[in-house]
Amino acid sequence: MPQPPPIRSTDTPRPRPDASMSLLTNVMDHSLDEGYAEAAARRDAEEGGLPRTLRAKLGLAAGLVLAATVVTVGAAQARISAPVVAKERQELIDRIDAETSSADAMERTVDKLRVDVGNRQRAALREHGGDQGELVALLAGATEVRGPGVKLVVDDAKGSESGGGGPRESSDFSDTGRVRDRDMQRVVNGLWESGAEAIAINGQRLTALSAIRAAGDAILVDNRPLVPPYTVLAVGDAKKLSITFQDSADGQYLHALQESFDIRTGIADQGEVRLPPAPSLIVRTAEPRTADAGKGDGQDAADTGKGTS
Repeated sequence: MPQPPPIRSTDTPRPRPDASMSLLTNVMDHSLDEGYAEAAARRDAEEGGLPRTLRAKLGLAAGLVLAATVVTVGAAQARISAPVVAKERQELIDRIDAETSSADAMERTVDKLRVDVGNRQRAALREHGGDQGELVALLAGATEVRGPGVKLVVDDAKGSESGGGGPRESSDFSDTGRVRDRDMQRVVNGLWESGAEAIAINGQRLTALSAIRAAGDAILVDNRPLVPPYTVLAVGDAKKLSITFQDSADGQYLHALQESFDIRTGIADQGEVRLPPAPSLIVRTAEPRTADAGKGDGQDAADTGKGTS
């Protein structure tokens, strides 16, 4: 029986499942290029063949040792410089204390000299004032004064605020309720005109040469700042002085301030008031000029003021 001829298969073999991922497979199987791998192997051979992990540990240890060395050196330098800084600081404190003590001593010396000058001025007034020595000393504020008088208190309105503005800047009154220097000037001038023999404001004795001025919101008497309330003590016939002042134009002006702007005022008779001497004296005397002195400048002979101590 004849055999059938062999059957030739024309079907192609089935491809491998990973045939389409040959590039990815190659990358995974050979993550390091052969050239790089060869160079790495050659470098390892030249360096003695130490494993990479060991070299990393040695590098980390060296870095830690270096950092510890830097910290140690810095701490040692700080420990060495600390006493020097402390010494310089103490020296500066000692200098400040010494200068402060010196300034205090100089201030005490100035106060002593001021008192000595005042005493000499008062002695000169008593010596050269003749039979009017006491009156001259009184008018110059050189001596303490005590006797009957009045006490006048002037204070800002309640709730008044600092600052200018309003009618006070252009008139005699204030919409701020604050006492101004010109108010105190009128009060003092009114008391002088009403018969006061001596006046003091907040313990500051006034003389014929005293000045009442303003510096910002502060009132200055002979360049000394005062704060409200302003207590004015005046020596004189208490009842007559009080009535005369309240009836005067300056007393009416003070009453208008009270009525219009709530500035607080009050006046009362006093059986005895005591006024301290003026802290500093400016004594002037008049001397006649000779006829020869006026020829050179064509001026007539006249009296001139000259300061004395």
